[in-house]
Amino acid sequence: MAENNEIISLQHYKKKSHWNIGLVLFGVIFVYLAVTIVTYLTKDRVAVYEVRQGSILKDTDYTGIVLREEKIVSAEQDGYVNYFLEEGQKAAFHSNIYTLTPQKLPEVKSTEAEEEFALRSDEWNSILTRAQAFNESYRPEDFHAAVTLLNETDSILKSNTAQNRMTHLNTLLLEGGVDGMQVYGAPEDGIIEYSVDGYETLTLDELTDRHLDKTGYISASIENNTQVSAGDAVCRLITGEEWTVVIKLTAEMEDTFRAKMDGKTDLNVKIRFVKDNQTLNGNLQIYNRGKDDAYGYITFNHSMIRYANDRFLEVELILEDESGLKIPKSSVTEKEFYFVPTDFLTTDPSSSETGVLLETKDRKGNASSEFCGVTVYGRDEQNGIVYIDPGGMKKGDVLVMPNASEKLTLGDTDTLYGVYNVNKGYAVFKLVNILCESEEYYIIEKGNNYGLSNYDRIALDGSVVRENDIVIQ
Repeated sequence: MAENNEIISLQHYKKKSHWNIGLVLFGVIFVYLAVTIVTYLTKDRVAVYEVRQGSILKDTDYTGIVLREEKIVSAEQDGYVNYFLEEGQKAAFHSNIYTLTPQKLPEVKSTEAEEEFALRSDEWNSILTRAQAFNESYRPEDFHAAVTLLNETDSILKSNTAQNRMTHLNTLLLEGGVDGMQVYGAPEDGIIEYSVDGYETLTLDELTDRHLDKTGYISASIENNTQVSAGDAVCRLITGEEWTVVIKLTAEMEDTFRAKMDGKTDLNVKIRFVKDNQTLNGNLQIYNRGKDDAYGYITFNHSMIRYANDRFLEVELILEDESGLKIPKSSVTEKEFYFVPTDFLTTDPSSSETGVLLETKDRKGNASSEFCGVTVYGRDEQNGIVYIDPGGMKKGDVLVMPNASEKLTLGDTDTLYGVYNVNKGYAVFKLVNILCESEEYYIIEKGNNYGLSNYDRIALDGSVVRENDIVIQ
């Protein structure tokens, strides 16, 4: 038994090495994290822009002269003139518009005026309603609201005054209280105004730069109980609803408008009036009087009464006014696409992937077709065209229409504009339809299923990103 005894050294086993799997895994993870951190810190960042709705407005300021169909009404004898109507009111043919008397008409007594000229309840309510609406929506920067309130209130007061003046003059006529009073009617229908400036008969053919200069312009107003002589102007009638604003055009602006006309003789334009911040659409025509003289004649067929008392108007000619999604120009880039008829698209039944059928041939030249998945970036529904990524296909490849014998040979690619959407952390190309532009931004169409939406995030510089790039912000 003693011969079989073998002495074993424990020290020998202690010196044997063993792999520690935990340390190995920790080392791998440490190296991975270190590489990831270094890559993150050294890789270029991609600046991101958040898409928002916006608009671009381009306009040019002008001072224009207003031409209308006007007629001066002259006094038929000497006397003191008084009016039945307020400025801006419609005078019917043969309706009473003014009287002439040898002496001034007596003023209405104050107690009588307080009773007779008091505002009616509906007029008071109208003024209070407008004042309350102004007070609730008032903003210091919106000064046009205050002007609008003033004009509306003034219109109500003038209407009340005109009604009471007519009542007063008719009372005098019935009572025969003023000897020699003569009443005169309107020679035709029209809007009555009590100022004259000598431009009432000015025509488009006669207009020159001198007429557009407001320096020294004088408009003479005629008030009640003013003494006039036979033949003097007592009022003017605006007899037509059509009116024209004439502006002087620079050579650059003339070229801009003629380009927009595209061979036509007129152009529909949008005008904003500085006086009350109102916007109207008019018809622009360009007339040349000489080599360097170009005038823009903008004609309107409504809203004449709003500016019936103005001969000159400050206007803004709006060249572009588009709303949509606002993106920086730097984000827009180009991408090549194949334009393929929609009928050539098909769906793989096993994966539900969208693609096309590519024609293939075996060694013997026998033709067959195989499915090739594609990415559709946009559709032209009107022309039945889809824009597909050229990846996986090349010029000369033949597409086969599903369930038909028609074929299409791929030609050259075409270029479309778009941006890189980075909502998901990687770059996805999205087409854009540009509506208008400023120096730094584009306004693009919204509502396209293949395009951008409000609050999407896009690469600020489209030239540094490629399709499917991982984006580090």
